[in-house]
Amino acid sequence: MDSDWDDRVTAAWAGFDDYAARDAPAFRAVIEALVAELPPDSPLAPFERACAWDSTGHSDKAVPLYRQALDGGLAEVSAYKARRAKIQLASSLRNTGRAEEGVRLLTPELVAPPDELDDAVRACLALCLSSLGRDREGLALVLGALAPHLPRYQRAMAHYARLLVEPATE
Repeated sequence: MDSDWDDRVTAAWAGFDDYAARDAPAFRAVIEALVAELPPDSPLAPFERACAWDSTGHSDKAVPLYRQALDGGLAEVSAYKARRAKIQLASSLRNTGRAEEGVRLLTPELVAPPDELDDAVRACLALCLSSLGRDREGLALVLGALAPHLPRYQRAMAHYARLLVEPATE
């Protein structure tokens, strides 16, 4: 789509916290009106719909829409939004009792080319792992993601994160 459409979608989401708190269906209608401007086969449409349903507490309705967006070529339109869709789909899967699917979806993202979503991948994957009773693995991911942001102790925290899932070598 064009930059005007992107700007209007960004503006709608910028007002989400105030708007959706008052009237979630009205917020979804704003997104739906924007989506109606897209070509019928655009993978952006199910992606934006999924985000709106998900963000207003309906993970169950978001899951098939995220899948439709990804299967419809979202990665070809925007690799960034496709990665967001995977993160959000994994979270929705966890919320609907399918954390194992979320783990399968996000695990390959750990070795994807790095971007600003890396920490979100790790945080969401950690939640999925925790839902499966794999708290040590989840904690290791979160500590590993946090370590580079610390003003000190980066090396120690990264080491401790590894030790949570790897045996210590002497």
